[in-house]
Amino acid sequence: MGGGALGLIACVVALCLLSVKGRPATFQQDFRIAWADSHVKEIEGGRAIQLILDQSSGCGFASKYQYLFGHVSMKIKLVPGDSAGTVTAFYMNSDTDTIRDELDFEFLGNRSGQPYTVQTNVYAHGKGDREQRINLWFDPSLEFHTYSIFWNHHHIIFSVDDIPIRVYKNNEARGVPYPKFQPMGVYSTLWEADDWATRGGLEKIDWSKAPFYAYYKDFDIEGCQVPGPASCASNQNNWWEGAAYQQLSPQAARRYRWVRLNHMIYDYCTDKSRYPVTPPECVAGI
Repeated sequence: MGGGALGLIACVVALCLLSVKGRPATFQQDFRIAWADSHVKEIEGGRAIQLILDQSSGCGFASKYQYLFGHVSMKIKLVPGDSAGTVTAFYMNSDTDTIRDELDFEFLGNRSGQPYTVQTNVYAHGKGDREQRINLWFDPSLEFHTYSIFWNHHHIIFSVDDIPIRVYKNNEARGVPYPKFQPMGVYSTLWEADDWATRGGLEKIDWSKAPFYAYYKDFDIEGCQVPGPASCASNQNNWWEGAAYQQLSPQAARRYRWVRLNHMIYDYCTDKSRYPVTPPECVAGI
């Protein structure tokens, strides 16, 4: 999903006009402040955003539009130092209640010197509780890293610097709901969650370290914008549905195995206390 994908998307846009052109956008082109506008600061001429968390409020922003399938990414620099109790989130959400679809990156703060934990989750037709957690193999507060969500009819891929960390396959044939009917917006938030975020809530936020800052840039959305063409639901003409994107490449599969073997610290599929009967999508393989 690098240079080759960008070339394909240019062709698709020119011929079909079904997609948003893939390009790093300024914040105001594609996004709006969702809450606490005093805590969201545009920097670098609108090409980057600073989110602020203090005792008065967290904050968040959201895309102006919703999308049905595609690829979204952002470069994020997370809260440095003692970030215990904070959560920085980047996610897609259908903005519906009882039948919510949602694809989550949640970056769980830590005590200084400990690894940053990333939790991913998938909600489909209102059913979530599919958490996986990995410890990042670098310090994500020192510089920007790219976090992306790829979504088509075959699978959902969460990636860090183009390395897959989570693959959720479409297992509708086995009776497992898959998010394919509801468009989703793109969101990001910085907020306080010290009742659960760090070591299950054992590590509380240290407000003497506030304010806490997270930074975003290179907002990139390549997706079928809704409302838009009726063909969004099938999307067969868009690059993300192409044969090359229906499974991981051999190199991506090797990287994915490396992450799961060396950095995964929690997988709901193997949590027998929560799921005495293994969820069907886990039996089928994720």
